[in-house]
Amino acid sequence: MAYVIDDAKCTNCAACDSSCPVDAIFEQNGKRAIDKEKCVDCGACSAECPVEAITGE
Repeated sequence: MAYVIDDAKCTNCAACDSSCPVDAIFEQNGKRAIDKEKCVDCGACSAECPVEAITGE
């Protein structure tokens, strides 16, 4: 299970970027996205998101 970022909720604040231990988060079309191949399902990004846009898939 990879984590996903809800485009409708994401404000592109990048608070999640530094929390990812495998650098799976990147910017795409003005929002943040998670590379499903790199994601190790640790959930660190979800805990850092101030708008609760990141959830388990």
